[in-house]
Amino acid sequence: MSKLIIEVNGCNLVATLTDNSSVAALKKLLADGSVTIDMHDFSNFEKVGDFPTELPTNDEQIDTDYGDLILYLGKRFVIYYDKNSWNFTKLGHIDNITQNELKSILGDGDVTANLSLEK
Repeated sequence: MSKLIIEVNGCNLVATLTDNSSVAALKKLLADGSVTIDMHDFSNFEKVGDFPTELPTNDEQIDTDYGDLILYLGKRFVIYYDKNSWNFTKLGHIDNITQNELKSILGDGDVTANLSLEK
């Protein structure tokens, strides 16, 4: 299984990626190096920021939970720290973290996330 490293606020979060064409495109994007995404808080349950390029979608009705990584509208990278239900593409899930730990790491307001593939 492929792993994504998300560096945010001085912490490295490790996520297991799903297997779909969206993740294949994300891996291709990250093959040349890391990508930095400025993320903003939205509705007190997610952090949202734009990829530098659009990725293919594999949308389906999903009930998200904390730690889920989502592609929204083909260009938006979303880290959930609470629940939601919508038509999304799941990219993966952050491993071995509690909801309180994730909320603490993401903090309040804007964050910068650096994405890279585990080597």
